[in-house]
Amino acid sequence: MTVQHQAARPVPPMPGPMSQPPMPQLPVQTAPGRPPLILANCGPDAEGWTAYHRGALRDVVTRFGAVLVRGLGLRSHEQVANVFRLIGGDLMVEREAFAARERYPSGIYSSSTWPANQPMCMHHELSYALDVPRLMMFACLTAPSAGGATGISDAASVLNALPPALVERFEREGWVLARNYNDEIGASVADAFGTDDPRAVEAYCRANKIDFQWQPDGGLRTWQRRRAVTIHPITGQRCWFNQIAFLNEWTMEPEVREFLVDCYGPQGLPFTTLFGNGEPIGQQIVDLIADVYVRHTHREPWQPGDLLLVDNIRTAHSREPFDGQREILVGMADPMRVSA
Repeated sequence: MTVQHQAARPVPPMPGPMSQPPMPQLPVQTAPGRPPLILANCGPDAEGWTAYHRGALRDVVTRFGAVLVRGLGLRSHEQVANVFRLIGGDLMVEREAFAARERYPSGIYSSSTWPANQPMCMHHELSYALDVPRLMMFACLTAPSAGGATGISDAASVLNALPPALVERFEREGWVLARNYNDEIGASVADAFGTDDPRAVEAYCRANKIDFQWQPDGGLRTWQRRRAVTIHPITGQRCWFNQIAFLNEWTMEPEVREFLVDCYGPQGLPFTTLFGNGEPIGQQIVDLIADVYVRHTHREPWQPGDLLLVDNIRTAHSREPFDGQREILVGMADPMRVSA
């Protein structure tokens, strides 16, 4: 049964200088369990509509944390790239990717390579890096026949729902991402760092507070300690901002984890997360965080031509398992340097 969104309500413009013309208003539809929705009804001119409403779209993302724009009719990589740049300006180049993805000449990316039958758990994009995108943009060219929604979850609400003692520990210690790069599993050194030149990789690691160790077989092992909670630069909200649960070994399918441990040993997994003092994070804690995300997830099935804008600091996102073909293009913008 399809759930209808509630009646649209205009979002008033943010206050601005008297000399500026008033920002065009966009009616936003809201409904429980679903992301805020804007119906574009722009005809064939997606770029023109986006250029005219850019300020209003950015304002809606600030107010709601995310918005789904339906009716743009996006159909090509070039058109998506144009819309992304109209909204976000210069697009970021991804570094430290956890899974391979294709980068197109226009500066946009494919969605991460991940088995269709497995979910991608809630996470904030690149929240283990020091340079993170504040704005994530997703565009649907091909919708799956079933599943595959990009869920969203409010980081402040998740933070408030987690046990205070657990939050306090992570705020005090931070968290550690441990990774192993090789040519067999996960992202390669070249995928993650944009080069396989050891000196360039080492320079990047030193500049970004990443400890590293080259392995006898030529692989690379890294560790990086990061904050688990950050302050939103505009709203001042405290946000649960990390990938503690998603990149933990206990989030893997049991048979996948068992196979990888058998092949590479418990220290050779492509990635896992630890408490800031280096202690393992147990399955019970990972499941607890995942359960809180489930209770705070909003989702809407993709339709071809949809555009989803996500405030990456305030809002986590996920990907559900799916059937059929699915092509979602990704753009990252508004880089922000966070403290380790």
